Amino acid sequence: MAGSLWHGFADMGSVTSNGPFVVSRGHGTRIWDAEGREYLDATAGLWFTNIGHGRTEVAQAVADQLGRLAHYSGFGDLTADVTVDLADRLAEIAPVPGSKIFFTSGGSDSVDTAAKLARRYWHERGKPEKNIIVGRTKAYHGMHVAGTALAGIPVNREGYGELMADAETVEWDNAKSLLGLIERLGADRVAAFFCEPIIGAGGVYLPPEGYLSEVRQICRDHDVLFVADEVVTGFGRIGGDSWFASSRFDLEPDLMTTAKGLTSGYVPMGAVFIAPRIAEPFYGGGVWWRHGYTYGGHAGAAAAAMANLDIIEKEGLLAEASRLEGDLARALSPLTDLESVAEVRTGLGAVSAVQLADPAQAIPTIGRLRECGVSGRAAGQGALQISPAFVMTTDEVTELADRTRAALS
Repeated sequence: MAGSLWHGFADMGSVTSNGPFVVSRGHGTRIWDAEGREYLDATAGLWFTNIGHGRTEVAQAVADQLGRLAHYSGFGDLTADVTVDLADRLAEIAPVPGSKIFFTSGGSDSVDTAAKLARRYWHERGKPEKNIIVGRTKAYHGMHVAGTALAGIPVNREGYGELMADAETVEWDNAKSLLGLIERLGADRVAAFFCEPIIGAGGVYLPPEGYLSEVRQICRDHDVLFVADEVVTGFGRIGGDSWFASSRFDLEPDLMTTAKGLTSGYVPMGAVFIAPRIAEPFYGGGVWWRHGYTYGGHAGAAAAAMANLDIIEKEGLLAEASRLEGDLARALSPLTDLESVAEVRTGLGAVSAVQLADPAQAIPTIGRLRECGVSGRAAGQGALQISPAFVMTTDEVTELADRTRAALS
């Protein structure tokens, strides 16, 4: 029986009937269920366990910090020393030099923060009519009000009414769709364009060649803020030995939302990177941005993030993510010879998707994957998400592909 826990994104009738899949521990790229069965973790939890499971040095860093100071208010002029240190460290690797860092409790917080700041920025610039925020079809931007309204997954909006006024959607893979919307509505009304460099939960869709640079230039030309949603791609998952897709593709975002890989999921935390020109109106004195979170910049989470970044740097995990970009493409691409596979989307970053020919088979396939010793997840319309920890070896990638083939066969 499922007990008292209400799971997110779940058919609770089914969970109650079949029971939950309970994970009891993890180490490296593997997890074990409550009965002691071992599985390859194909998704690094939910895109986030970049450094792998069971890193006791992160746990120790958090324990040491909690013993000194668990957290304190971050409102007004208050903060914790480790939070200041983390903000300075993130500013050093920011795609835009001189960026300011605003901490949140996770990716959905980061998206709502960026949406509010985009509108407030134009208000401070004397253009309050610039309040339309644009997202893309297939896109996912978390499940707070702004992120749900912006995302291009209609089923996630069903039953809520209008969540946010002045939200628009354009085609995910056609830059001219964005240009057409701006020209139709007027650039004087469009505040920001939200863009996942790789569409994640919507099905793992890689950007068409030249798409990112084209939409970035459209935003520059029409004075529309470009918001890079790097909750999935940030902190190395994009590959190319880069911390962020915004760096790899020279996007120079006005705002960049992050979370997951910031702490590798060891403690909840997110951060919004804010380019200097966007921060400027709020740093001159006398202007309050009345926004923030009780646990934004949490001291324990900041300690986890510092330890996580240490591991990524010391173990060269940015380079390992780049290796995975090739490993995944080589191991997974041959799955297209299976009748049950429509295509494999791969070749950019430590992410891939195996698209099933029959989307209705996605959930049953997750069950068959577990029988073959793989913990996986469905994304978008019938795609199997592949987003392993950066510590997954080339041999383990081959093992993952072999087990996936067995499940699909």
